Amino acid sequence: MHRIFIGLLLVLSPLFLVQAQTTPLKIIMFGGHPDDCDIKGGGTAALFASMGHEVKFVSVTNGDAGHQNKGGGALAKIRVAEATEAGRRLGVTYEVLDNHDGELEPTLEVRLEIIRRIREWGADVVFAPRPNDYHPDHRYTGILIQDASYMVGVPNVAADTPPLRKNPVFLYFQDYFLRPNPFRPDIAVDISKSFNKKVDALDAHESQFYDWLPWIEGYSDQVPKNKEDRKKWLAQKRAVKITPEVKKSLEKWYGKEHAANVKHAEAFEICEYGSQPDDATIRRLFPMLK
Repeated sequence: MHRIFIGLLLVLSPLFLVQAQTTPLKIIMFGGHPDDCDIKGGGTAALFASMGHEVKFVSVTNGDAGHQNKGGGALAKIRVAEATEAGRRLGVTYEVLDNHDGELEPTLEVRLEIIRRIREWGADVVFAPRPNDYHPDHRYTGILIQDASYMVGVPNVAADTPPLRKNPVFLYFQDYFLRPNPFRPDIAVDISKSFNKKVDALDAHESQFYDWLPWIEGYSDQVPKNKEDRKKWLAQKRAVKITPEVKKSLEKWYGKEHAANVKHAEAFEICEYGSQPDDATIRRLFPMLK
């Protein structure tokens, strides 16, 4: 009987391995506004989606303040529609929470919203901004995710949603703020192949990239009128320079030869809350690192 059992294990174990390797990863990214995830992680999200993994973007506010002429419920509807279209172009699910833009606070109520979203998605990896940023909505989104990072496994918190049995890996999006501490690119992803798809998603947020952001940052006169010219301009505007630190991270994950030819990259820092992955785990969670 014992020999039969061992024989069955030998026959079935490869099947279990195949199943484990083909189970889609569950990726969730949080941003303060409808377009933040696209900016910071759109290329990586597109790569995950193209490999058959499941990706969700969550905007913690509804974006109802981000325009010079429009606002309130009318603007929120525009932002939701733009986010939905961006999600379609990237191949990801996009959800916009109904919290006012510019008024976000790290309250218990919003924290419970975040906990439920992470649990419902069954997240393997959670992305969010760092809690040091020029915009309070970005900062408080980062704090909310930090506050949720342990609680996602506590059954008596948000008890209406089953807790996660394994804590996800929590990651920060790249930024350039130095105080109180600079961003550390623990993981760098080559998005050269998905950069155009990222730009296509950004292009869906017309009210932001062709209207509001040029107005508030003082370059409205640079925005082309023609739609095709706009996308080319947007690609140039949103191309991020690869820093020496990110280049070093790319070399670690892809090798020096590959890293030398990377045109576009997105980088992420491992949050010290949540699961702490080793290099083998990172490669499993980021199968595009090869």
